[in-house]
Amino acid sequence: MKLEFLKTNLKLILILIVAATGMSYFIWKGCCESIHSFYWISAFTSTLWIALWLGNAYLSDWLSLFYNWKTQPLQRFAIGVVGMVVYTLGIVFIIIKAYSFAGFKLGDDLEQTYVSTVVITLIITMFMTGRAFLLNWKQTEIDAEKARRESAVARYDSLKNQVNPHFLFNSLNALTNLVYEDKEKAVSFIKQLSQVYRYVLESADKELVSIEEELDFLKSYIFLQEIRFGQKLKINVFIHNKKGLIAPLALQMLIENAIKHNVIAENAPLLVEVYEEEKYWTVKNKINIKSNLEESIGKGLKNIQERYSFVSDLPVTIKNENGYFIVSIPILQS
Repeated sequence: MKLEFLKTNLKLILILIVAATGMSYFIWKGCCESIHSFYWISAFTSTLWIALWLGNAYLSDWLSLFYNWKTQPLQRFAIGVVGMVVYTLGIVFIIIKAYSFAGFKLGDDLEQTYVSTVVITLIITMFMTGRAFLLNWKQTEIDAEKARRESAVARYDSLKNQVNPHFLFNSLNALTNLVYEDKEKAVSFIKQLSQVYRYVLESADKELVSIEEELDFLKSYIFLQEIRFGQKLKINVFIHNKKGLIAPLALQMLIENAIKHNVIAENAPLLVEVYEEEKYWTVKNKINIKSNLEESIGKGLKNIQERYSFVSDLPVTIKNENGYFIVSIPILQS
């Protein structure tokens, strides 16, 4: 650990020692009449510089572990300034006491310079903390804008998928058959189809929606798909806790992904399960990949992963195990 520290900071430490020694000679010439005095003054100044420079740098990194610049910028800035002021005053006091105990006494000139050094250090510290605050704030804005763009693209893609000719053709084809077979069910089909389109359009400008809204939409979408495929498709939803937020159309995109990429037939029905598991909502289906599948696997999943990387510290997990494809998206707190 010590060797790693020296290896990482050796160059900086040497620069600080050389700079502190040079300053000691040129600023305190009157105090450096002997080698002994010059040694003590240079050692004191070097220790001060190294402790202030490296100590404040490590303190800043340590505080960032507990207070994130992106999610808690004001707290991080305030605590950073207070922490560095306390550290600077404390470490300077300790260094002075240590050198005094070793026999080195500050003269009036050195004491005045020590005060100036502390003041300058505090000014530089506040400047660097403010600079870090502004840089991270700017990066947060960039990330937020990127998240908005990713979300807009995802919503557009989902809208495009919903209104594309294939979806419309399949829906109208299923409706045509229903009109002759079951008029009441045909009316329900039309109502659910309108609900799907209404939700897609209404959520177009939203980054997050409540899980309750998403589940209401999902009921309509599942109704359409089960009418279309009949007994060949079964989608079970086991979500009882309706508290939390979700990216709009996320669950629908995962179900659509399962329908698009897997065989759905009388002798090979597709079962899709949607359920809550700890801090995630999960969509699971048995893998039976189509032989004539287009080269688009992963595009929708990647989009969901990118969207959630901006709104959650928990990752979207994608697993392929025991013949099942499982995707879990984090539950976001309102």
